Amino acid sequence: MKTFRLTVRGAPAGAVALAVVLAVVVLVPRAQASPASPAAEGGRATAGSSRGADASARLAGARRALDRRVAIPGTAWVTDPGTRRVVVTADPTVTGARLARLNEVAARLGDAVTVRRSTTRLTRFLAGGDGIRGGSVRCTLGFNVVKDGRPAFLTAGHCGKAVAEWSGTGGGPRAAVTETSVFPGHDYALARYTDGAARRSEVALRGGGTRAITRAGDAYLGEAVQRGGSTTGVHAGRVTGLDATVNYAEGRVTGLIETDVCAEPGDSGGPLFDGGTALGITSGGSGDCASGGKTYYQPVPRALRALGAGIG
Repeated sequence: MKTFRLTVRGAPAGAVALAVVLAVVVLVPRAQASPASPAAEGGRATAGSSRGADASARLAGARRALDRRVAIPGTAWVTDPGTRRVVVTADPTVTGARLARLNEVAARLGDAVTVRRSTTRLTRFLAGGDGIRGGSVRCTLGFNVVKDGRPAFLTAGHCGKAVAEWSGTGGGPRAAVTETSVFPGHDYALARYTDGAARRSEVALRGGGTRAITRAGDAYLGEAVQRGGSTTGVHAGRVTGLDATVNYAEGRVTGLIETDVCAEPGDSGGPLFDGGTALGITSGGSGDCASGGKTYYQPVPRALRALGAGIG
């Protein structure tokens, strides 16, 4: 499988180049596509805006019901604004009584909910091998940041929960230590570099080369994106959903970006980006890069705000 590594330019002698993808990010306003709001005349909502509000309230109610009653590992859901339904995906591990409970809850919610089955398991993308390593765990570096004047990087929270010390190669010297990890609930971690050397803000591109990352922004539906990972390299696709909920075996993660970009074990923590904008950190998904798949990402702006991290 294709892997890639980016050496840090300008780092002092002996510094370890962890990179699979390197970036420093800053939050800035970002234009995004969004439908225009219906106009109101004389301060009164139009019939169209009233119907839209009713539909939004109905979908929000359906999601609350799912949150309360369907905490089943192997399921995920996201609101589809095109069909005005909450689409629930259940993987092959959801069977027997759990599948019956899911179908019962969905039936009670009526046409607000659609249940779909996936043919592959919904999972986090941890693996053993190259990338950023901690013991037997391999993940992917997401984006470089600076916190309190010190260089660090973002990766997935489930990676940070599993690894206290990181190296660039299996059995290599310690290059970073995990300072904060959040999982489940959200899925982000911050690891501090031990050598204190600044890292360039770059991500690897398909076909070679790099691109500078200059900001972090919120993803929008239909956005063309790329994802990098230490197992599969760089793949492209589009954002298919926002504010997705995923139920892993370890617990629920909310507020995720959903895409049709593939990923495989070892890609966890890797960057989702659009041009020079950092969008997300790879959390998990289903499928693979031979048959295609669906993947979920922790939004970068939310992680940066929570961590108090930013550009240096």
